Amino acid sequence: MSGHSKWSQIKHKKALTDAKKGKVFSKLVRQIAIAARQKGVDPEANPNLRMLIEKARSFNMPQDNIERAIKKGAGELEGQKFEEFTLEAYGAGNTAIIIEGTTDNKNRTVSEIKFLLTQHNGKLANSGSVMWLFERCGAINIKKPAAATKEDLELTAIDSGAQDFKWLDEENLEIVTQPEELEKVKKALAEKGLAADESSLDWRPKNEVTAPDEKTKEQLEKLFDALDENDDVSEIYSNLKT
Repeated sequence: MSGHSKWSQIKHKKALTDAKKGKVFSKLVRQIAIAARQKGVDPEANPNLRMLIEKARSFNMPQDNIERAIKKGAGELEGQKFEEFTLEAYGAGNTAIIIEGTTDNKNRTVSEIKFLLTQHNGKLANSGSVMWLFERCGAINIKKPAAATKEDLELTAIDSGAQDFKWLDEENLEIVTQPEELEKVKKALAEKGLAADESSLDWRPKNEVTAPDEKTKEQLEKLFDALDENDDVSEIYSNLKT
């Protein structure tokens, strides 16, 4: 579910195994509970909760799991108390990285992530030293209908209020919006018959960098995989050009 690019998230979803699915479910349950606790249990009044429920359904999470997560967030069920965290880091080749997640013990999580970074030639960064290299944005993934052309989809995205867009492959168009315009653009697309395959609030690099050599690229890929395996890590963003 996490990855350093939208494309890696899509590949992850396509190749999801039962073992991976359990880990993804666990991460989503935490996020749903926190969203419900912060802004309420009504998805219509809580856009973040609605996005997470949609994401959970896209991974075929059972409705019972989703409802239990919401009840935990509302305090109706006993369970561990989780909090969100955002860490800034540098990977091999001075690549900028933002790591988001949920934890019931921030000190433990930070220590684990610091260890993973050190193992793969990376390090934690001071607060603010990496964040300025990114901008907050909304991201909507749309699958191209069989009868539509790429040009048709691009024009529809523009008419619906897209700030930018990028083809991730021959079938998937990523539409970028202002954070506050995400739900509005999503609704406009739906009214034109284009349901979002996935939507989220992301960190988008202002400028992408290329790995200087294959060794650095390999170190970064291994770091992203190791971070993704950590139960507390939900999303990973970097300015590495893929």
